[in-house]
Amino acid sequence: MSNPIGLGRRAFTPSRAGRVEDLAVRRIQLIRTFVGFAAVIWLAVSYQLVSSADGLLDDRMNEVWNSVLVMAVTFPFVVGVFVALSRPLNRRLFLRRALKPVGGMLTLFGSVFMVVLLAIEDLREVRADLLPRNEYVQLLGLLFLLVWWLPFVLYGVVMSSVTVFRTADIHELVPPLLATALVWELALIDLFAGSYEGVPFGTRLLFTLGAPISVTAVTMWEIRRLRTRHGITLRGALLR
Repeated sequence: MSNPIGLGRRAFTPSRAGRVEDLAVRRIQLIRTFVGFAAVIWLAVSYQLVSSADGLLDDRMNEVWNSVLVMAVTFPFVVGVFVALSRPLNRRLFLRRALKPVGGMLTLFGSVFMVVLLAIEDLREVRADLLPRNEYVQLLGLLFLLVWWLPFVLYGVVMSSVTVFRTADIHELVPPLLATALVWELALIDLFAGSYEGVPFGTRLLFTLGAPISVTAVTMWEIRRLRTRHGITLRGALLR
């Protein structure tokens, strides 16, 4: 498929037949994701945390990369616990369902890694040795990067944030549980790493704790809605 958004939709959105799709939950997830991105950009611009658009892009890519690294540890742990606590007859089913989320996650990891590799100034000489010398070929490569690769990566980042790496393919309860664990881990990293240096303490605390608290609230609402509207419970997921 030549369309990067179409291919991204196939790679980064859940596709398991029979899964519950709640449009109200999806709307809240989209709103939460875009508000989060907008808030971080507003914070960086308002307090001049970066000196240029390139600096802002570098900061966001670093944040995405940190999220990817944390996700690489959190995903197998949360999914592993979920599978281990499930009924033995269902463990092989859940593991088989996990193949698509793992594939989507690895696709995004590789895509983000390539963008980060191209953005690191210290690797300029290495890239010069790897890239072809022909200017036309380099131009075609740049056009491919701008027109196809970046839209694919950006779509993947956004949709992976919304769908939590399409883990609804495993079970409907995995995305909210995984999102909660991931966002609290990132908040702790920001807290101990001294992120948003130069921002007033109250604002920094609001941004550090606002994300995990809001995501946890959305998670509780989503789990409750799955139980009351669709009869899906954690006990049922593990023992059915």
